[in-house]
Amino acid sequence: MEFVIKISQFLLSLSLLIVLHELGHFIPAKLFKTKVEKFYLFFDVKYSLFKKKIGETVYGIGWLPLGGYVKIAGMIDESMDKEQMAQPPKPWEFRSKPAWQRLIIMLGGVTVNFILAYVIYVFVAFVYGNEEYPLDSFKGGYRIESPLLNEIGFKTGDKILAVNGESVETHQQVISSLITAKQFTIERGDEVKKIDLPEDFLGQLSSRKRTGLFIQRIPFMVGEVDKISLNKDVDLKEGDVLLSVNGIEVKYFDELESRLSNYKDEEIVAVFLRGDKTIERKLRINEDGKMGIFPAIHENRFEELGYFDVVRQEYGFVDSFSAGAIMFKEEIVGYFGQLKVLLTPSTGAYKGLGGFKAIYDIFPDFWSWEAFWRLTAFLSIMLAVLNLLPIPALDGGHVMFLLYEMVSGRKPSEKFLERAQIVGFFILIALVLFANGNDIFKAITQ
Repeated sequence: MEFVIKISQFLLSLSLLIVLHELGHFIPAKLFKTKVEKFYLFFDVKYSLFKKKIGETVYGIGWLPLGGYVKIAGMIDESMDKEQMAQPPKPWEFRSKPAWQRLIIMLGGVTVNFILAYVIYVFVAFVYGNEEYPLDSFKGGYRIESPLLNEIGFKTGDKILAVNGESVETHQQVISSLITAKQFTIERGDEVKKIDLPEDFLGQLSSRKRTGLFIQRIPFMVGEVDKISLNKDVDLKEGDVLLSVNGIEVKYFDELESRLSNYKDEEIVAVFLRGDKTIERKLRINEDGKMGIFPAIHENRFEELGYFDVVRQEYGFVDSFSAGAIMFKEEIVGYFGQLKVLLTPSTGAYKGLGGFKAIYDIFPDFWSWEAFWRLTAFLSIMLAVLNLLPIPALDGGHVMFLLYEMVSGRKPSEKFLERAQIVGFFILIALVLFANGNDIFKAITQ
């Protein structure tokens, strides 16, 4: 069921982005009376799952979910229709239109992606608002499980004060700064320390099994008792919060393992908080030092108990437009920062470049419309930025040649554009193989 939920979100988001991106090319093409021969969701290599001709355009769905396309007559694109290009230009063809019209057609896709992202963020701000976790409310600091962070010098309980010398106030700022972080300023007990990250931190991180980075410290809350647990008949309810084991306080989840390791194959007396009352239960610990109880996470309850604060901001209809603009700006700036780091070999960030599985993995294994729309907005920005890269075969490549034509007054020859298209196609194939190859390598080795 988890797979069905994740793949459904993935395909729905991907389909929405592809259709609207291609619509961004389709609409200005039709406005400028340019013939559009095909409009496809996914690629129709050899055959289509569905197709229907309406007017002069064939609309269809391909079987290969690697993208989509519109085939515009008289345009040198991935179809490489040399037979058509060998004919004299027709007035309804792309190549016959003025450069400024061709430029608008080519920029239509990324324009729609940027507009879509902004509209989604406005919608998210209005419907869901925003939540932030102030760092000064994290009384116990962070839980550090990542072996890489431990090797660098972080320890559970550390409180983060600044990143790259600039103070940070929320958990979200800490997470978003990881891409460009070089130095952290932390508080450990009464001591303030600086921890430098290695230049290839992101490269090292991508080669490790992901176990979380900076995690909020929470108590152990009962979720479900394993049916084969030694404690399956003990009166415990979901939401009970563990307070102590044999009289020793267990304030945080990350303290539990070390506490229980002292009582393997023994019975303990555990005190839980149920509502506003404490209850005492005798539990058996197995030979592995486990209780056989699955944990639960209820943020509202943790907030009530004082483990951290949640600052909730709601927006009215008018205010949501400015709030959406702030979210939109932050995501764009953040993504350009990621791209810069990715294109710097010394950071090793390219090792973390992922393909379709990496995108699939960012969707939660439960259905959340808020998460879906936030991720779709981010992917829309990502699609727009990547398409603007000046690589032939991408929108950015076409725009680059059109700008050259408009500035110089000279149009590149069709033969040159065909060759550039082929080169760009092979560059894209290499990038796709590398990114998806990374996914396969990580699946095998991690």
